[in-house]
Amino acid sequence: MFPGPLGLSLAGEALARGAWSLETEDIRRHGIGRHRAVDDTPAGGGPGMVMRADVLAAALDAAAPPGDPRPRLLMSPRGAPLVQKRVRELAAGPGLVILCGRFEGVDERIIAGRGLEETSIGDYVLSGGEIAALAVLDSCIRLLPGVMGAAASETEESFESGLLEYPHYTRPREWEGQAIPDILLGGNHKAVAEWRLAEARRLTRERRPDLLRPAGD
Repeated sequence: MFPGPLGLSLAGEALARGAWSLETEDIRRHGIGRHRAVDDTPAGGGPGMVMRADVLAAALDAAAPPGDPRPRLLMSPRGAPLVQKRVRELAAGPGLVILCGRFEGVDERIIAGRGLEETSIGDYVLSGGEIAALAVLDSCIRLLPGVMGAAASETEESFESGLLEYPHYTRPREWEGQAIPDILLGGNHKAVAEWRLAEARRLTRERRPDLLRPAGD
C-alpha cells in the first residue's frame, strides 16, 4: 500500500531525490505464535477482533524506539480531526510515526502505553488506517521545501486563511455559455484580490459556516 500514490507526480519525484523518505514496519512480523496472530476476541464479547497491545507495542518499538522524538499518530475515526494547522506543525517537525489499525480497533492500552495521538480524517469509517495515513502523509509532504512547484500556491488554499479557497478560471474565456468574470481579465490586481477574498468569504458562509464561528462557540 505504500508509497502508493505518493510514489507518483511531485511527491514521487521528491521521494526519488530524497526530499522525504518512508519506512514501513509489518505488524504481523511481531505476531504471536506459528500463525503470527496480531488480534484476539474483544474482552466482554462483541463482534470483530481487536489488535493486541503487546503486538502493536513490539511493532512500534521496532519502528520508533523509546526516545524517538517523532509524534505517533493512530488513525482513528474517534480521533481529533486533522486540520491544516496541525498539518503544518507535523510538516515542520522531525517526521512522524503512523499506526494503521485494522479489524474492530486496537487495545485501548496501547494508546496510553505508547503515547498515541488519535487522528481522524473525517466522520466516516474505513476498512483500515492505511488510506487515512496516505492522506496525512500527502498533506505534510506537499508542504516540504522543494516539493511543490509554486511556493505561493500553498498559502492561497482552503483553510490556510481560515476560509475556503476562491474559484479558479482559465482559458477558454467562454465555455458552454459560462464566461470568466470580467474582473479577472482587467489587469487590476487590487480588484482581483478583493474579488477573490469576497468569493472566499461567500463560499465559506455557504458551505462551511463553522469556519467563521469564533473559537469556543
